[in-house]
Amino acid sequence: MKTGFFDKLIERVDRLDPAQVQDTLLRLLRERGFMESVFQAMQEGVLVLDLEGTITYLNDSACTLFGMLEDQALGQSVAGRIHGLDWATLVDERRVVSRDLEVTYPDHRFLNFYLAPIGGGEDESELVGYVMLVRDVTRDRQVEERKLESDRESMMTLLAAGVAHELGNPLNSLTIHLQLLERKMRKLPAELREELGGLVKTAQDEIKRLDFIIDQFLHAVRPTSPQREWCDINRLVEDAVHFLRPEFDANDCEISCDLEAGLPGLEVDPNQITQALYNVLRNAMQATSQTVAPVRKVRVATSTDDVAVSIAIRDNGPGIPSENMGKIFQPYFTTKAGGTGLGLMIVRRIVRDHGGDITLDSQRDRGMNVVLNLPLAQPRMRYLESSEGTAAEEPMQHESRRRAIDVDVSIEHD
Repeated sequence: MKTGFFDKLIERVDRLDPAQVQDTLLRLLRERGFMESVFQAMQEGVLVLDLEGTITYLNDSACTLFGMLEDQALGQSVAGRIHGLDWATLVDERRVVSRDLEVTYPDHRFLNFYLAPIGGGEDESELVGYVMLVRDVTRDRQVEERKLESDRESMMTLLAAGVAHELGNPLNSLTIHLQLLERKMRKLPAELREELGGLVKTAQDEIKRLDFIIDQFLHAVRPTSPQREWCDINRLVEDAVHFLRPEFDANDCEISCDLEAGLPGLEVDPNQITQALYNVLRNAMQATSQTVAPVRKVRVATSTDDVAVSIAIRDNGPGIPSENMGKIFQPYFTTKAGGTGLGLMIVRRIVRDHGGDITLDSQRDRGMNVVLNLPLAQPRMRYLESSEGTAAEEPMQHESRRRAIDVDVSIEHD
């Protein structure tokens, strides 16, 4: 409602009888109620701010996006409620400003907002406040990131064969010549043979490391269709833990399992799922080497719901800083000395090839939780409660609210 309308209303109020005043107020309240309903129905967040950036109104979507309660946010500075927002910079110029935000509470989201000045007065030239409209662009960012990932993987796939050939052949030649050198060394004196043997062993170890990197690279980029068969996920987890337990023991790291009984069987590629488990379990074990806890621990748990079987692997390591969470699946990104940065990329490709997804939850000094979600062959169905009762009640609630307004603003006649 324009400010000029209220000025005209005040000028004419002495010429209106009580019934006309009541009708006018009722119309204003109905219009306000209508606009309130419009704002609350919007999926975008709406915040109305005064000149100092104090929140004077926000709708339910804004509360959800920023994890705020309306009664606690009203009257508070928007810069104080939304961390990282520089109010002085935003309103330095009286124009529409658009920015992107990354928030981690209550959920990790990417938001886009624009801030527009609100004019008032007769000609609306007087600045009276600002309106901020906020949109959740997380899905758009995910689609964009997936496209970039697909483009990167396509490029890497084209390079994979050439890289394997160009590096693999010289490495094979080096391996053969080192074996020939070892044979020649048998005729040398023992002292010299021992000295040269150490150098040859170092060269052989480095060749093995390069072979491993090439193998990881090829697994990461080579498209391979899962060879599916019915599997017991708990059995795959138990076998993987049993195989790696000597490594955990050698690194003084405890590993425990909490496997839900009666999990439904899944049609998966057991070799690929086992490879994914090896990668995540080894990552978890290595992460605990930097834990602040007195005991290094890794816990594996399985569970199921209506759509998927989940394998959660939690460690008590230092966790991943929030600024690195977006890079964790990028090729060659690693926080470990000597790491290839391809392990989690391989895990995600395997899980996605099975129609599932992988989620990460990390808190500094509280470890990382990696969850592999594998879809059920036949998702379970469940009945939802009927919404007829709720739908029938809504008109009555609106009618009650309207009657309450009528009572609140009624004017007694002398």
